[in-house]
Amino acid sequence: MRADIAQAWRDYCARLADAGAVILADDVPADPLIRTEGFRYLSRLSKLALEQYVEASDPDFPFFYQLSHETGKIGADNPDNAYWNASISGSSDYRITGRRGSMFYFSIVANAMRYHIDGSAHATGSLMDDEIQWGPDGTVEIIASCQPPCGADAGKNWLRLEPDASVIIIRQSALDREAERGGEFRIERIGGPAVPAPLSADRLAAGFGAAAQFVTGVAQTFADWTRLFRQTPNQFPAIDQAMFQKGGGAKDIYYAHAYWRLAPDEAWVIDVTPPDCYYWNFQLDNWWMESLDYRFRQITVNKHSARTAPDGSVRIVCAARAPGGKAASANWIDTCDHREGTALLRWAGAREHPLPTARVVKLAELENDDA
Repeated sequence: MRADIAQAWRDYCARLADAGAVILADDVPADPLIRTEGFRYLSRLSKLALEQYVEASDPDFPFFYQLSHETGKIGADNPDNAYWNASISGSSDYRITGRRGSMFYFSIVANAMRYHIDGSAHATGSLMDDEIQWGPDGTVEIIASCQPPCGADAGKNWLRLEPDASVIIIRQSALDREAERGGEFRIERIGGPAVPAPLSADRLAAGFGAAAQFVTGVAQTFADWTRLFRQTPNQFPAIDQAMFQKGGGAKDIYYAHAYWRLAPDEAWVIDVTPPDCYYWNFQLDNWWMESLDYRFRQITVNKHSARTAPDGSVRIVCAARAPGGKAASANWIDTCDHREGTALLRWAGAREHPLPTARVVKLAELENDDA
């Protein structure tokens, strides 16, 4: 039976309304800013979900779109990253072509994306930058398929798929966002039809259903992560990384999440000596695990931008204003009018994963303290 598209639309709208229960849960802080950002978060997830499950849902005609960016954020999105997704079918073969940009890090991963079902994203295959054979001018061709390509190029630049693979993700990272630029890439199905089929009511109804599930599933998943981090406020507990890999985290990154809570006159002081690694960053996120607005505020620091002590250690101070006095040399992170939220420290490509020491002090005391 053909789907009743009008009913599918009503059902979609009703399920979006029901997603508000995640924002209004009894244990979510009643802070007006947290609640307001929560409902904006649902609206952002809605636009991202419609892009993925309606506009980009045809695996015969994939294209790269952004599932996370300046105004659409999921799961402690990295301000230094450019993320590009393409919706695929693991049963088909694809060709990815493009040119490498100047961003220092590149990876491409195939995932079985289950955010709309259980909040997970299982990696089925990946290629890191140093595993890819780039042309002398930065060009590349990658084949994504369940079976490796045949012939002379067998296994060269091959991204392994599994039958349930549903998305390919390109992740690029910058050390200096002002100076580095991402590459440009396109994807096409090999041996697919010449033109897309007309939009059907069944396909659109399925897209609405998946989009609604995505909004609730993602919001609930990361709200539950926040609840876990909240059990040890203003500290960085050791957490099994399998939890973050299930959520789509990169295999070469160690994630140290935390929950922070501060009074307006307090500072969260974080001390750590970064390990030998090709990249690290610290960022401050809101209750919903969205990075704070890095377009206009100082909410992140990384390996390139951090002020480092002669012994290699780094001090980060999260506070409502930039510290002065003896604390002026610290790396200040702006809390952006928030009183509590989440935070993340990433070590990428590190063999050791030190957890920072952290304490809450009065900002005025820190400015006059020799420690």
